[in-house]
Order: sequence, then structure tokens, then C-alpha cells
Amino acid sequence: MEAKLFDSELKIMRVLWREGDTTAKHISDVLKEETGWNMNTTYTLIKRCIKKGAIERSEPNFMCRALVSKEEVQEAETNELVEKIYDGSPNALFAALLGKKHLSAEQIERLREIVDKWE
Repeated sequence: MEAKLFDSELKIMRVLWREGDTTAKHISDVLKEETGWNMNTTYTLIKRCIKKGAIERSEPNFMCRALVSKEEVQEAETNELVEKIYDGSPNALFAALLGKKHLSAEQIERLREIVDKWE
């Protein structure tokens, strides 16, 4: 992928990640329902995603396919957040997340499993 995706472009990607390869028309229909966007807005954003290398277009019917996974984008966004806001310290991000929420026993156990996996 050539560049960072903006929030509006991520809405396009979420439709593709959720529904798989689909037409631009279908993406437009879904986002009209979810956000109220008109077809021109959606098509412009799809074209931006194509230019950035996040979506591949094919014919017939302006079929769209995600070229980046949700996990790849989440990792890039998380890394940017850690660098920009937490001075490159994942520990500071983790502490901030834990300090602001009351977690259930199940959520705490899930976090322990994640940490254990990386040790």
C-alpha cells in the first residue's frame, strides 16, 4: 500500500473486509445506507483507495477486491499511534488502555493469553 488510509477510505475497506470482493455499486449501496453518502462520493473514495494500492479494480461491473487485510491496516495504524502519541512505547499504550477501563475477568484473561503468546 502506498499511503495511509483516511477514515472515509477505511469505511470503504470495512465493507470489502466484511463482505469480500464486490462491485463498486454494492459498496455504494451499503455506504448510502450506513453513512448517507451518494454514489459519487463513494466512487471517488474507491478510486483513491485504488490509487493508494489498497483496492484492485476489475471488469466487468467495476469489481473491487481488497489488496490489504484488516490486520495489516490495524498493525500500521497501531504502530503509528504508538510512535506519535506514546513516544514509541507499546508499554505506555498498554498502560493507558488498562488504566482507563474496568475490564471483566474474561477480558483480563484474554489479555493474559495474548501476552503469554508473545513471551
